[in-house]
Amino acid sequence: MSRTEAPPLPEPLGVPVADSHTHLDMQDGSVEESLARAAAVNVTTVIQVGCDLKGSHWAAETAAAHPSVYAAVALHPNEAPRIVHGDQGAREAGGTAALHEALAEIDALAALDHVRGVGETGLDYFRTGPEGVAAQEESFRAHIEIAKRHGKALVIHDREAHADVLRILTDAGAPERTVFHCYSGDADMARICADAGYFMSFAGNVTFKNAQPLRDALVVAPLELVLVETDAPFLTPAPYRGRPNAPYLIPVTLRAMAAVKGVDEDTLASAVAGNTARAFDY
Repeated sequence: MSRTEAPPLPEPLGVPVADSHTHLDMQDGSVEESLARAAAVNVTTVIQVGCDLKGSHWAAETAAAHPSVYAAVALHPNEAPRIVHGDQGAREAGGTAALHEALAEIDALAALDHVRGVGETGLDYFRTGPEGVAAQEESFRAHIEIAKRHGKALVIHDREAHADVLRILTDAGAPERTVFHCYSGDADMARICADAGYFMSFAGNVTFKNAQPLRDALVVAPLELVLVETDAPFLTPAPYRGRPNAPYLIPVTLRAMAAVKGVDEDTLASAVAGNTARAFDY
C-alpha cells in the first residue's frame, strides 16, 4: 500500500459531526471534493484554520463561499518570530513593526461573520528556540485580545509549552470560548483545562501506540468539553498513520475516542457536535 494513497472512506457516523480543525489548503483535491467526501461519512461542518496572512485570507474566503465551512484566522506561533526576525525594517523599528501590521490584518479578518475563531495561536517551543519566545508571546497576547474584542473562539497551538500557555491565558484573561487544538497535555493538565472551561480537541494522534498520556487525558476530559479534529493533512489516525489525512477520516478518530471514554459512538458524536457548535458559535 502506497504511503501517498488516500485511506478508504470509513463507515458513516450515525450522528453528523464537525472537524474542528483542518487545513483544506494543504490537502490534495478541491475544496468541493474534500467537503463531499466528508459529508458522505456525516462530517458535515469543518473549521478551516489559517496559519499566516495568506492562509487566513484564504480561510475567510473559503468560509464565505461554502455554508459548511467556518474560518479561524491567525499568525501561527512559529510565524511571529519569522516576521520579526525576517524583516530588516522590522528589526530597525524594534522588531515589532511588521508583526503589528500583520496582527492588524488578522484583527480585520476576525471581524467577519463567517470567521468564528482566532487561531491557531499560542506557543511552540519545539520548532522555535529561545530567541523566538518574546515574539511568540507578544503575538499570543495580541490574538487573545483580538478574540475577546470580536467575541470569537480562541484556538490554541501548544507544543511543549503547557505551563507558559496556561500562565498567559490566566494572566491575560482567556476569552469566553477557548479551544486547545490537537490537545497535547496529560491528564493533570486536562483537569486544569476542565476547571477553566477550556475545550480540548483531540486529533488522530490519540490513536498512536505511544500516546497513552493523551488517552489518559481524554478519559478525564469532561464530555461537554471534548472536540474532535483532523489537523489534516497531518496526524492521520491509525491504522493509516503516515498517509494523507482529510476531514472524511474523522469517524476513525471519533470511534477510537469513544472506546477510550467508554461511551457509544452516537453519544460521543452528539456531544462533539454540540460542543463544536457552542465553541465556534454557529
